[in-house]
Amino acid sequence: MNGLATFWGQGDAITRAVALLLLLMSVSAWVMIFWKGWLLRRARADIERAVPAFWAAATLEDGRAQLALFDREGVLQPLLAAATDSASASTLEGRGHLQSQLTRRLRGALHAVLAQLQFGQVVLASIGSTAPFIGLFGTVWGIYHALLSISSSGGITIEKVAGPVGEALVMTAAGLAVAIPAVLAYNIFGKMIGRCEAELEGFAHDLREMVSDDTAEG
Repeated sequence: MNGLATFWGQGDAITRAVALLLLLMSVSAWVMIFWKGWLLRRARADIERAVPAFWAAATLEDGRAQLALFDREGVLQPLLAAATDSASASTLEGRGHLQSQLTRRLRGALHAVLAQLQFGQVVLASIGSTAPFIGLFGTVWGIYHALLSISSSGGITIEKVAGPVGEALVMTAAGLAVAIPAVLAYNIFGKMIGRCEAELEGFAHDLREMVSDDTAEG
């Protein structure tokens, strides 16, 4: 702690700005990690419970009620709404083939749900890819600033150089400490989203087949 306090006291505005930026990125990454982990676990549990409950329902309205009960994150209900809604006949969409209308609505609903699940991935990827370089920049600038201060005081020795340089290297370690959790979370969440996407695509396909069969029978 004393070394960090000394480094902070000896650093200039750029050094402190880099340190604050890394702190902000770290806080943002961890907030996103906890929030997104909680959301994806809920969404996964919702899908696992809601889909079987929907298909076990006796009627469409009962199935809709089951989705409303179990789908806490709202990842399945938009797909059902897209499958059961109908476009106005006065629009270009409404004049198209019924199967094409259904496919278009389900595709749009699926994309919207996936965008909801993928929210925050760009933040984690950006933090994971840029934090090491920001930390490295802080280290280089800190070393440069430290060497200027030492040279202006005269009498350069290894003892005088080692302390400031070692403290400046902390910025590189800080950049890695910020980046590593963000990268790991990004990869883990990507796999979780992929599993949810496969389940949602399967549910959308089954809904399309159900509505198509009903339309054909009608």
